[in-house]
Amino acid sequence: MSMSETDDRTSASGPQRWLAVLASVAVHLAALAMLGLVAVQGWQVFARYVLNNSPGWSEPVTILLLTTAMSLGAAAAVHSNRHFGFFLLAGQLGPRMRCALEVLIQIVVAGLGGVLAWWAWLLWMDGLHIKTAGASFPQSINYLPVSIGGALMLIFAVNRMVLACRPVTTEGGV
Repeated sequence: MSMSETDDRTSASGPQRWLAVLASVAVHLAALAMLGLVAVQGWQVFARYVLNNSPGWSEPVTILLLTTAMSLGAAAAVHSNRHFGFFLLAGQLGPRMRCALEVLIQIVVAGLGGVLAWWAWLLWMDGLHIKTAGASFPQSINYLPVSIGGALMLIFAVNRMVLACRPVTTEGGV
């Protein structure tokens, strides 16, 4: 099963459309985080080498933006089925084994997403009272996007699991 075949399954309406919108929002937020990362690092280099006054807030903000981009980008990759997979192996298997492999992969991804969501949330909550050096936000702020990304991975993987063994439809309705 190729990635494009799997993507055809998500072109339905209803919940699939909402999940596609959610994934699109995640991609756009990840892209904004990357742009912010470039801007913050550009300012940090300029301030350090031209103004000789390096801002203390640039490192914690950079780490937050990088964590946000990574977490939301990984979740969106699960939705679009562009994460690590066994696509060559799946292409050589029969329909039943392909379905079983796809379900197994999605169980693993959902489990990892759930673990990330849960433990990152606990770490986020645990450090709310500690302020970050150089920036005025909680030291544990970097765990919030990891928790959100993990929750999205879990949701998208469960959706992929539900769709895994449905027949692929084409535009002609075959």
